Amino acid sequence: MTRQLSDFIGLWTISRHIDDRRVASGMGAARLVGTCDFTVCAEGLMQDEQGLLSMPGVDTPFEAARRYMWRADAALISVFFDDGRYFHSFDPNQAHPEADHDCTPDRYEVRYDFSEWPIWRARWRVTGPRKDYVSVTTYRKSA
Repeated sequence: MTRQLSDFIGLWTISRHIDDRRVASGMGAARLVGTCDFTVCAEGLMQDEQGLLSMPGVDTPFEAARRYMWRADAALISVFFDDGRYFHSFDPNQAHPEADHDCTPDRYEVRYDFSEWPIWRARWRVTGPRKDYVSVTTYRKSA
């Protein structure tokens, strides 16, 4: 199967597990459960994620949201922050494409997993002076 930008259009359920290595051992991981909606915009697709984030040591989950813009770029998909700044690019037709983004002083490394399409995952490894975590998000197409 050849994946292209339009294959991501629609509503997805998401489940995110965030292992913050700075948090004391035994505290557990943060978890987010919510949705990711890819909608058509003039530049490509707008990716809107929202959900409830549960953090270790915090009694009440809270709303979390983020937004990116995805654009077809020849055989690649390029991802931009919602303010238009470039984030990274990947090949959606590889089973496990990888990309990175230096945001001094932090480094973001992603590995997508499309091997079980239409279920897919994004694994982020983030390091920096105040950051050291791994975030894994599973996306499932909503009915």
